[in-house]
Amino acid sequence: MRIGILTGGGDCPGLNAVIRAAVRATVVEHGGEVIGFHDAWRGVLEDRWEPLTVERCRGILPRGGTILGTSRDQPYQQPDGAEAVGAAIARHGLDAIVAIGGEGSMGVVKDLHRDGIPVIGVPKTIDNDIALTELTFGFQTAVQICTDAIDRLHTTAESHDRVLVVEVMGRHVGHIAAWAGIAGGATVTLVPEDPFDPADLAERIADRHRRGKWASIVVVAEGATPVEGSIEVGPPERDRWGHEVLGGIGHLVERDLHERTGIECRTTVLGHVQRGGSPVAFDRVLGTRFGIAAVDAVADRAFGQMVALQADRITRVPVADAVGHLKTVAPDLLRTGRVFHPPLPG
Repeated sequence: MRIGILTGGGDCPGLNAVIRAAVRATVVEHGGEVIGFHDAWRGVLEDRWEPLTVERCRGILPRGGTILGTSRDQPYQQPDGAEAVGAAIARHGLDAIVAIGGEGSMGVVKDLHRDGIPVIGVPKTIDNDIALTELTFGFQTAVQICTDAIDRLHTTAESHDRVLVVEVMGRHVGHIAAWAGIAGGATVTLVPEDPFDPADLAERIADRHRRGKWASIVVVAEGATPVEGSIEVGPPERDRWGHEVLGGIGHLVERDLHERTGIECRTTVLGHVQRGGSPVAFDRVLGTRFGIAAVDAVADRAFGQMVALQADRITRVPVADAVGHLKTVAPDLLRTGRVFHPPLPG
């Protein structure tokens, strides 16, 4: 068995765990070889790669990021992209390519499988928004980083009787915000799934502070939006891949809250710190399980499949069924957070 592996999209804690496990499973259980393409599909198209051995992967388990590098480039950005991937597979004598990535990368896996290219998908995103898998590696690390930050912000908010707005990642879904808000004891959590009313938010916060010297933490996902007609929000910019460039909602909420309540407010934008650094134990284990499962899928020639976590078991699902729609925060988890929101006065 000979496998190619790559990491696409944004970096994520746990990527190296997947690579390490896939290499170990291929070499030890199948007597095979693995090559790693540099910078995602760009390395496939430009023929930039390195052999991945057990020795090469020693010590990478606790490391964040990816030893292979990553990018958002993909084959279908050029007319003969699929043919070029097929040529690379033939040139290197590969049984398949294991692609580790988010929704965009899984979409490429779907299209390549449709075009007859042997590929397996491994879901990766700190946003935890890929359908048909209960969790993605990197998510728990991001939540822990956000929770640690919120814990630290509580003390400064209490010292100054301020409102601190914490903006976290979450372009279209609020999994990180919802989990970190509950774990960090946030006063209010704002997520894309549930547009917020700024007047309602201000009334709740103002009444909370009138009742005593309280500090308030407002956690807001970067993709959270106010109800239509309440606050003017301009259209987001887009990067060269067509993705919305979000961020800034935290400062908007801060300014609006201060204007409505007169309470001193500050914003902390956690940004890319959420997906950097060493993965927590759960993400190391999940990444390891995914890496081994991906090699098993290649051995079974289960091409066009994505490995997934379901009911604490690693399964396979058709990648075509997992893309095209995002996994949103479950209503019961949103309700759990709302239980701790301050009530409206009166």
